[in-house]
Amino acid sequence: MSDSDKKLELMDYSYINKVADCLKLMAHPVRIRMIEILSKGLYSVNEIARLCEVPPNQACEHLRLLKNHDLLDSERDGRTVYYKIKSPQLTGLLSCIMNNCPL
Repeated sequence: MSDSDKKLELMDYSYINKVADCLKLMAHPVRIRMIEILSKGLYSVNEIARLCEVPPNQACEHLRLLKNHDLLDSERDGRTVYYKIKSPQLTGLLSCIMNNCPL
């Protein structure tokens, strides 16, 4: 049987589009740093902003995008909002990126 005769099981294009959207969302240095930080635990917006070296309003926008794509979750304690990773696959994606991209 030749390679052209084999039936390939390929991803559905609707799924491929979702994967591509996720990768586009993650293709930002600040968001990659945020996932790295949040892979270590729960952090407030101000802590994340400080560790990412961006203003809190910029951090909020990045966090909002990640949360709107169901990658993060948040909880409020008074006036402070804390973020955590919602999607367990996200840390796997970060590990894959770190292990496969040359330094």
